[in-house]
Amino acid sequence: MNPILSLVLVAALAAGPPTPRAIDVAKSSARFSIGHIWVQNVQGAVPILGGSVILDPGSMIPKSVSATLDATRILTDEPDRDRSLESPDFFDAGKFPRWTFVSTKISPSGPNAFEMDGNLTIHGVTQPERLSVSANGTPTSPFYHATTQIDRRAFGMSVTRLDPTIASTADVTLDVALK
Repeated sequence: MNPILSLVLVAALAAGPPTPRAIDVAKSSARFSIGHIWVQNVQGAVPILGGSVILDPGSMIPKSVSATLDATRILTDEPDRDRSLESPDFFDAGKFPRWTFVSTKISPSGPNAFEMDGNLTIHGVTQPERLSVSANGTPTSPFYHATTQIDRRAFGMSVTRLDPTIASTADVTLDVALK
């Protein structure tokens, strides 16, 4: 066997298998901002219930990611608006209480950055989405900042009584720490 190939194989085996890490929900957040004709932008949060990130030892760039969010606890600091967002007019949280994201492809885009493609399910509809992510911290204690834009209409939220007053795209920001 080629000696260089042997060294690479030994190093790969010594590094160990990819390690799953749980999302630390107490230190993680998912926020959104969407245009509204009467209040400029509505800001809100959706609690992250859990998820996992699989990492190669010594790396902060994930091999795969999955997460679940709680649509029954949307918070915009306006209780009437929160109830409206959770109603059948928008997210229909009684029927679709969970949102999920499962990565399908992760491509490094810099030393501590990557693009993450995945399937996002909201309102019972699954759509492909791409997130731009920066990794910070260390391989043993990484944290991530991700951004994307989603089109609410692609998830079946296009025929509501307030539709003409609300933008179709929402800016989404996630900050995720691992246990």
